[in-house]
Amino acid sequence: MIARDTIAYRGRGSIYLNVTNRCSCDCDFCFRGFTSEIFGSDLTLTAEPDVETITQEIERAFLDGPTDEVAFVGMGEPTMRLDLVLAVTDWLRRRRIVTRLVTNGHGQLLNPDLEVVGDLARAGLTAATISLNAADPKTYDLLCRPIFSKAHRAVIGFARDCIEQGIETTLTAIDLPETDLDGCRQIATALGASFRVRPYVPPDDERRMCGLACDEPANDTSDTKEG
Repeated sequence: MIARDTIAYRGRGSIYLNVTNRCSCDCDFCFRGFTSEIFGSDLTLTAEPDVETITQEIERAFLDGPTDEVAFVGMGEPTMRLDLVLAVTDWLRRRRIVTRLVTNGHGQLLNPDLEVVGDLARAGLTAATISLNAADPKTYDLLCRPIFSKAHRAVIGFARDCIEQGIETTLTAIDLPETDLDGCRQIATALGASFRVRPYVPPDDERRMCGLACDEPANDTSDTKEG
């Protein structure tokens, strides 16, 4: 029997959606450079799923029990498939299911002709977790290696737009020697966003298989609401 691509998978009380393997960053610390497996699921896609396939996979995942939320997070940047994210978010909203977007904050850069955050808010997005990862553009470019110039500024702008649209917003940063965590926290404070430090998990650490290498809540004491 040929195994299906992993599109919906579970971890920490949530259902996660793996909608693309493409990304506009090539982060130095990303699990993609070392493994394709998170929470025991291989996230390699042989083809990008359509809306019908995703909603079917969500319904199948709910057969295993309730969930705290459905989150767009996999092995790529979800806003590279914005139309699909909007359609699935609206489908979930109509079922009164909490939704969260885990993103590198490049959504507006990737979709310059659209009002990305406004569209997400109108579709019913509940929350956004945005990878800031650096307090300044030079460090951001060094660590995240984005395909865009001025990407750091765009990430902050994306977060600001989310807050203005009433989307619950958290900025995160990896605990690396190069990262000015206090500076990142100050940016979150100025915006009125929450801030969370994510632990760095080395390539040979088995915790990567448990999801600590991805942009997810770590149940530690570093979650703070600033401003």
